[in-house]
Amino acid sequence: MKMKSMFTTAVVAALVSGTAMAQEVTLRIQTHYATEHPTGQRLAEFIDDVQVMSGGEIAIEMFYSSSVVATTETFDAAINGILDCDATGGAYQTGKNPAFQFVGDIMGGYDTAWQQYSWLYHGGGYEAAQNLYNAQNMQLIGWSIYGQESLSSSKPIAGFEDLKGWKFRSPPGLETEIFEGMGASPIVMDFTEIFTALETGIIDGADASGLANNVGLGIYDIVKHATYPGFHSMPSDHLACNLDIWNGLSEKHRRIIDTAWQKLSFQIALYNEKANTEAAAALQEQGVTLYDWSPEDRATFRKTAQEAWEVWADKNEETRALVESHKAYLKQLGLVN
Repeated sequence: MKMKSMFTTAVVAALVSGTAMAQEVTLRIQTHYATEHPTGQRLAEFIDDVQVMSGGEIAIEMFYSSSVVATTETFDAAINGILDCDATGGAYQTGKNPAFQFVGDIMGGYDTAWQQYSWLYHGGGYEAAQNLYNAQNMQLIGWSIYGQESLSSSKPIAGFEDLKGWKFRSPPGLETEIFEGMGASPIVMDFTEIFTALETGIIDGADASGLANNVGLGIYDIVKHATYPGFHSMPSDHLACNLDIWNGLSEKHRRIIDTAWQKLSFQIALYNEKANTEAAAALQEQGVTLYDWSPEDRATFRKTAQEAWEVWADKNEETRALVESHKAYLKQLGLVN
């Protein structure tokens, strides 16, 4: 009995020791979202899923609200080992390579988050994008897409003709080129300047975020017109990790992280679809007019957008490869001729 007890004690000690050794994988990840933001809340669930599925073998230290480095510097911080992974978005890296536009915000492309996800997983997108990330010694793990953004306006924005002369806050880059091509007057300004600019009439409207997020920001306390469902912009946030760190993980750990991220992606798209639908109903009751653009006007926008795509595609081989991949898949889906 004594020898049996000693044997049992030795086995337990070995198991405890092995478990302790297995708990040494810690990933440092930064996101630009706050803990209370819906995406921040989904990220907390992702962390819990990874920890539970790995049996405590993987720990994640999440830095919310870009608390380590500026949002635009997160990618480089992961490349240089200050962080292990970046949970912001590829669109912040167009200065590094313009091809990142077409993994960050494929403007005038897909109608729904599900179509855009399907390019990544079933349209050859993951392989095409991975070449871009690997060239920076990074690995793309996956996307999270909250859906189409809505344009907000102080005057009707019912279709293509209403864009002519329309002054609105725009992010820099591809979007300004597309809207200028349609006769609008995009004004690049910081997100924090939107409200004062709307109140003082410096701008007629703004490209800020999705409908529900715009409600939370208080935009419709100022303006009473919006596009919904949106059509112009559907950003993809990403999880991207330092390639050496990623390759250093076991296959088991890589699969756990990938699976947990795909769950997060699914939940973010579902949550925002529900939130936007509820926001649309509430806003209409409050007197906000929502405009669902006609198929003809949507086609006009997509055509203008893809003319701008071609200009970007000529910047380098990587951008051309991604543009051609999107065009081929959009044709497969019947979204372009």
